[in-house]
Amino acid sequence: MGTVAGVWYSFAMADHVAVALDKMRAAGAHPAELAAMTRRLEQLDDPDAGRLSGDVLEPLDDLPLLDELPEPAPERAREVLDQLTVVKLNGGLGTSMGLSGPKSLLEVKRGSSFLDVIATQVLALRERHGARLPLVVMNSLSTRGPSLEALKRYAGLRGQEVPLDFLQGREPKLLAGDLAPVEWPANPDLEWCPPGHGDLYTALAASGMLDTLLGAGLRWIFVSNSDNLGALADVRIAAWVADEEVPFAMEAVRGTPADRKGGHLARRAGQVVLRETAQVPDGDPSFGDVDRWRYYNTNNLWVDLRALKDLQAADPGAPVLPLIVNRKTVDPRDKTSPAVIQLETAMGAAVGSIPGARAVQVPRSRFAPVKTTNDLLVVLSDAYELTSDGRMAPTFDGPGPVVTLDDDHYKLVADFDQRFPAGAPSLRRCSRLEVDGDVTFGADVVVEGEVHVTGPRRVQDGEVLRG
Repeated sequence: MGTVAGVWYSFAMADHVAVALDKMRAAGAHPAELAAMTRRLEQLDDPDAGRLSGDVLEPLDDLPLLDELPEPAPERAREVLDQLTVVKLNGGLGTSMGLSGPKSLLEVKRGSSFLDVIATQVLALRERHGARLPLVVMNSLSTRGPSLEALKRYAGLRGQEVPLDFLQGREPKLLAGDLAPVEWPANPDLEWCPPGHGDLYTALAASGMLDTLLGAGLRWIFVSNSDNLGALADVRIAAWVADEEVPFAMEAVRGTPADRKGGHLARRAGQVVLRETAQVPDGDPSFGDVDRWRYYNTNNLWVDLRALKDLQAADPGAPVLPLIVNRKTVDPRDKTSPAVIQLETAMGAAVGSIPGARAVQVPRSRFAPVKTTNDLLVVLSDAYELTSDGRMAPTFDGPGPVVTLDDDHYKLVADFDQRFPAGAPSLRRCSRLEVDGDVTFGADVVVEGEVHVTGPRRVQDGEVLRG
């Protein structure tokens, strides 16, 4: 027995697994991908799989602070960075923001996209420390071509000894009614979906990238999302992971009310675990208590590739990750198309299944992802300065500006650009900006303090908005 969307169903599990796995085999799936999919299907049959009640969890003790980790000597810094690879997750198209191409090609400072900034960061660190420090991007089929084309301009990346990218995996979408793999002859590509960013570990093995990196003498990877420009490879964490032989480390930030829906860290039976919203049992009110669960996941992760290789030698589908069920329609643009479920996992959840996993507390400056146009406006503004070595340096004091733009007029990048034709206003002295209605901003607008603007309205060139 199992449950999807609160509806109980029954099926012959072996037959159901066989049908899905046969479809994957016919498409050329790697044994590691088949093992990981088998686990997700078995988890789907258990209504309690991945559930974590607050009653069985304990808060974490104080974490080591990044700012208190010692700066390694120059030779040690070069040594650990010479065995480190920067991995950026780059499979997204930014469809929620109205984009049709890779989100990482969106301009975040004049003339610079996410990928431009990332390339600059990596090349600057290489030069500073005299280390190899390759950049490797986990692409989807949709992002691969445009992203690799954009990176061709960086000669230093073309000359690295390992490939610049590998592909994320894919799995069949399952019909919500009977869990059979969906058939959609109108567009067979829509029969498939990515398994969430927890696919990182399987994709490393299935693509051959894991063996390639190890064969090149590269021991660790630093993984983060391509839309988080605060996630630079920090040599202090690299040395800490190496010196203490940490197999897996997660960067965490102290929680704020804004993190109430994010994944928090806790301890269960001595092991650090990550609990996401989807893992909270019905009726459990403990999840949003940011004072109790003080530390929250940034999705900046450090992984010992030898430890991962050993785990996968014993279990090709390792590490074990809790299941996340994502409910959609087979054609996301057609809400009348058949309802499907996508079986996903989160890469940060490996903190709960890799023995010896650790966490380190980092400042908020390392966790500034651009998920919406609200975030985009802050990054585009003078609240951040892009330095010559690719750092997005905050220019504000305190926690920084919080922006809330009306979804009806600003959610899509095309509408956003139309209402900021001269660029972003100055936000370095802004604590909060809320915009409701159709408001167009002129050139050289300055926002200070807490400001609420309602439309329809045009904010004139040079106007100063004060709370």
